Amino acid sequence: MDVIRSQDAEKYEPQENWIRSNLCDKSDISIEHFVKPPKHSSPTHSHPNSQVLYVLQGEIIIKTEVDEQKLKIGDTAYIPGGEIHTVINPLNEVSIGLDIFIPGRSFDFWLNRNK
Repeated sequence: MDVIRSQDAEKYEPQENWIRSNLCDKSDISIEHFVKPPKHSSPTHSHPNSQVLYVLQGEIIIKTEVDEQKLKIGDTAYIPGGEIHTVINPLNEVSIGLDIFIPGRSFDFWLNRNK
């Protein structure tokens, strides 16, 4: 068993106040905790990994090329690998969630993407 304590998790900010924490970094699954600042939108992107996004606090809008869904606390969304999408916090306050990737995605995805 591997345990990662939240306070010890590797963290970084892909953009100002958008905080990502590495809760599980395995080849078959990875889990990232995120804090999305008010009105923040991730760059439109895709990745080969399937993704499940779970909302812990606030609201999240996920836009794809063919759909747009608003998620509230306790909601999840499945995003198939390769699907182009954007993740938005529409609120004037922080939203928090978990991203689960199968197979696992490299934690430095956003750092490498911004180069």
